[in-house]
Amino acid sequence: MSRPRETCFAKETAHTDLVSALLLVIALLSGGCEVGPNYRTPVVETPTAYKEAGNWKPAQPNDQNLGGDWWKIFQDPQLDSLELQVNVSNQNLKAAEAQYQQARSVLRYNRADYYPTVTADPSASRTRVSAHRPPPNSIFNGITYNDFVLPFDFSYQADVWGRVRRTVESYREQAQASAADLATVNLSMHADLAIDYFQARSLDAQEQLLNSTAKEYEAALELTESRFQGGLSSEVEVQQAKTQLDTTRALAIDVGVLRAQYEHAVAILLGKPPAEFGLPPLPLTAPPPAIPISVPSELLERRPDIAAAERRVAAANAQIGVAMSAYYPLISLSGGGGFESASISTLLNGPSGLWSLGGSALETVFDAGRRRAFTDQARADYDFQVAAYRESVLTGFQQVEDNLAAVRILESEATVQDDAVAAAQKSLDLSTTRYKGGVTSYLEVITAQSAALSDEVTAVNILGRRMANTVLLIQALGGGWDRASLPARPECCGKLISNAGSSGVNSGSPRLGMP
Repeated sequence: MSRPRETCFAKETAHTDLVSALLLVIALLSGGCEVGPNYRTPVVETPTAYKEAGNWKPAQPNDQNLGGDWWKIFQDPQLDSLELQVNVSNQNLKAAEAQYQQARSVLRYNRADYYPTVTADPSASRTRVSAHRPPPNSIFNGITYNDFVLPFDFSYQADVWGRVRRTVESYREQAQASAADLATVNLSMHADLAIDYFQARSLDAQEQLLNSTAKEYEAALELTESRFQGGLSSEVEVQQAKTQLDTTRALAIDVGVLRAQYEHAVAILLGKPPAEFGLPPLPLTAPPPAIPISVPSELLERRPDIAAAERRVAAANAQIGVAMSAYYPLISLSGGGGFESASISTLLNGPSGLWSLGGSALETVFDAGRRRAFTDQARADYDFQVAAYRESVLTGFQQVEDNLAAVRILESEATVQDDAVAAAQKSLDLSTTRYKGGVTSYLEVITAQSAALSDEVTAVNILGRRMANTVLLIQALGGGWDRASLPARPECCGKLISNAGSSGVNSGSPRLGMP
């Protein structure tokens, strides 16, 4: 009487051993080797110092990173308020964030290949077999029966040669590159806002200068008219003074064209219709702050566009491994199991169980060079990405050098221009005194007025250019970004956080990191 129990126990033991063996095979196959080259960061030539730095302020250990809110170095509350709104409503930034989320989703999609696919296809049917169905006199002819099936099937491609691992590696690095692209767009939008803002303020200063000069010309016109009525000057001089006044007024009005355009540009960067935004006038007066710079080699860690290019090199390197894995057999495991019964009450009983296991190895014998071409394509793409990365580094160095030179030269020019403004004003004062004393004609006064106004407008424009180039220098140095903020595992830990460490993007320039 014990034999049936012993037989059942033996079957269960055999089934358990088979499942254990299958799991062991899956574990062994999944831990196979990875074909393809291991990644190494391409070597780039970096100078020891910037050529245009000169006597520039060197970066101290505590200020090498400008911080996420780099615009605060200008100590302008109005600018601070505007910059914080970029993170909330800028549409280019939202588009870049969506692309990053898309890259994360693609990574998670390919990462699912690490695991088997399990499907279920339950069914229930009631069938009557024809009484005259051949063969004649079959025991099944004329019967009616139920069939309840609860099957589960699984399929798994063993990652023996690292194809899945290389694919996931490639898409992970592409997601990191997308995260760096997001940081690049973020830096660009904040820099564009600061430049437009300072240009608008520079025009405010120019308009203020022209309006104040127009008031001085009004006084000069009154003086000329008074002298004309006294017979001390001619009507020609009166018309000359009036022409000078009206021309200056026209210039002050014309400034409003560019000023309105910069105001509209700021509105778009804030994600607002221009009709719903206004930028209060605030003439630019203070010079730009000194920007600390570090050694050129640190630029590779500070610029998000360079980091993005480097991550794309790593992704292309992983794709070489994916291409090389096609030379090796594709090992697949499949199986099924479940329950089947004529009665739903006995469906989940032990005797109703069923299962099957199997495996296959698919190897391409001949493909007319297709795999070699695919591998060559992957290697060529890697070479392309390496060249693009090195070009990004060179472009970064160029942009730093360009803006260092611009800021340094404009600072020297501003000093000389201030002297020119002072000299022109002194010349105007002397010409006015000579005119009042009847020593010279009003033409000399007009010439001195034109020279003084031109020099003052030039000084205002130089200040605006200095502010814009200072912002461009900060952007060329990478702003407050750091490569360490790239997410190590974007498939699970790619949440946007602020530089201050709090979640969200409203408290400062967003960066990417592990929450």
